[in-house]
Amino acid sequence: MTEPTSMPDAVLFDFDGVIVDSEPLHCAAFVQVLDPLGMTLSWEDYAQKYLGYDDRGVFREVFKNAGRELEDTRLRALIEAKAQAFEDLARTQKPKSYPGVVELIRSLAGRVPLALCSGALRRDVAPILAGLGIDRAFDVLVTADDVHASKPDPSSYLLALERLRATFPRRRIRADRSVAIEDTPAGITAAQGAGVCVLALANTYPPEVLRNAARVVASLENVGLRELGALLEEQGE
Repeated sequence: MTEPTSMPDAVLFDFDGVIVDSEPLHCAAFVQVLDPLGMTLSWEDYAQKYLGYDDRGVFREVFKNAGRELEDTRLRALIEAKAQAFEDLARTQKPKSYPGVVELIRSLAGRVPLALCSGALRRDVAPILAGLGIDRAFDVLVTADDVHASKPDPSSYLLALERLRATFPRRRIRADRSVAIEDTPAGITAAQGAGVCVLALANTYPPEVLRNAARVVASLENVGLRELGALLEEQGE
């Protein structure tokens, strides 16, 4: 197979909203935990206010908006309860992958360094990746377990790049020669904060909300290594 003239140094994938349609399950898991506390969370509120946050960020914001204190000990207990609720839901309502994404990941594996950069917990991510048969495609996994700040903070992307460079020391991976695939404004801001070019996928938000990305696409079905390399070339012009 002939390689494209220009190749990304690395490709970094978000998880929820890019690889699988799991946000409704996350919302349902939050509802199961919050309802007994007298705190309601609708899908509309979740989509408008909390998409892109990790579990810590969602609970902190929900409690803040309700005018209630949230101590660290209680936060950890809530995160554990929500993770268990998500696992139970995902077991019975297996989230589906988005069109083209599994094929893209498989086509890139072994040709370019790959990272998963997700605000979800590793325990949420790992079983789904295994179920899709792509758990071994990624050279690096960064999840909410690995960083103290959620997107839009760039910490997760900075750590993913650091780990990729350690895994591939001879490649001299550059942030500005790498591509992140994101679906939320928070994710775009996080990746750009680490210096990474962003391809936005309009699965979760309409294209106009994602306009800060280098490019917005409706699907990954027609995206391959050549298109990712061309995107970087356009940004370098």
